Amino acid sequence: MLNKLKEVKENFLSIEARLALPETASDNNLYKKLMREYKHLAPIVEKYAEYEKTQADVEGAREIMEEETDSEMREMAADEYYSGKDELVRIEEELKVLLLPKDPNDDKNVVVEIRAGAGGDEAALFAGVLYRMYSMYAESKRWKTELISANETGLGGFREISFMIDGEGAYSRLKYESGVHRVQRVPETESSGRIHTSTATVAVLPEAEDVEVEINQSDLEIETCKSSGAGGQHINKTESAIRIIHKPTGIVVECQDERSQLKNKDKAMKLLRAKLFDMKQREQADKIASERRSQVGTGDRSERIRTYNFRENRVSDHRIGLTVYTLDAFVNGDIDGVIDALATADTAEKLKGESNS
Repeated sequence: MLNKLKEVKENFLSIEARLALPETASDNNLYKKLMREYKHLAPIVEKYAEYEKTQADVEGAREIMEEETDSEMREMAADEYYSGKDELVRIEEELKVLLLPKDPNDDKNVVVEIRAGAGGDEAALFAGVLYRMYSMYAESKRWKTELISANETGLGGFREISFMIDGEGAYSRLKYESGVHRVQRVPETESSGRIHTSTATVAVLPEAEDVEVEINQSDLEIETCKSSGAGGQHINKTESAIRIIHKPTGIVVECQDERSQLKNKDKAMKLLRAKLFDMKQREQADKIASERRSQVGTGDRSERIRTYNFRENRVSDHRIGLTVYTLDAFVNGDIDGVIDALATADTAEKLKGESNS
C-alpha cells in the first residue's frame, strides 16, 4: 500500500505542475480532465501526509521510550506511542477506502427514467411520487433538474417520465436507485380501503460526453410532431416535439418539454447518448466474466430493490436488509440516510474483493 501511495503522491505533484502551465490553461478539455483527477487524488495525498506525520510522531515517541532515563517522560512517551499506533491503524483503514478504484462516472450528471410498472393508474401515480422525491432531493443538494419528456395520465401520474439532474457527484449518489421500486398503499382510486401493491422502474444513466459516444447522423431517423399534454396553445400548435430513432440499436427517444425544436433536439440527443453509453458499459461488463458485480450498485433493473409501505410509514431496501420508519420524510426527498448505507455496503464489498484478490 505504501508503494501505491508514493506513486499517487508523485502523480499528484506531476498533475499540479501541469495545471500551472500556460498550455494546459489554454486547452479547456485537458484542464477539466486534469482538474477532475487532481480533485480525486487530493484527499488521498492529504491523508497520506497525515499518515507520514503520525508515523514520525510514533517513531519519535519510541526513541524517547528507549533513551529517556526520566520515568515520567518515558510514561508520557509511551502514551503517545500507543495512541499513535492506534491512530495509524485508523488512518490505514481510511487510506484503503480512498485507494479503491473510483467509478469514472461518479462525478457526472444523470439522466433518470421512471416508468410505471404493474398496477395501472396507481403505478403511474407512484411514478409521480418518485419523480417528486428525486426532484426534492436534487433541490436539497442545489442540483438543477430539467424535464426531458413526460407521458402523463389524467389523474396526475406518469406512465413514464425522463429528466436530467445536473450537479457535481449526482451519479455517485443516485446510481443506487436503478431497479424496481414497489409501493404498498391504499390507492386514491380505491373506495374500499384495500391495500394495493404496484411497481415502478427507475433507470439512472450517467450523462455521456460527445467523445465517449460516437453517433453517426446517418444512423438517426428524426421526426417532428406537435407536442401533446400541458404546455399552452403555442406548444400545441407548432411542431416542436422531437422523436429520434437510432436505427442500429432501435433505441427511441423523445422530447417535447421545450417550445424550441432545437432545444428539444439537444435534450433528446443527450438522452440518446446516455442510453448508448449505458448499453456500451453493460456490454463491456458482460464480456469480463471475472468482473466483480456489486450487490448494491447499479444492478439489474429488473431487480426489486425497495418497498414503500405507506400504512406502516416504512421504507425497506432489500439489497442490504435495511428498514426505516420515516417514509413521510423519505418521499419528500430525505433519502441521504439510505443512500449512505448503500454506499457503505458497496465500499465494504469492494474492500472484501480487494482483500481476496
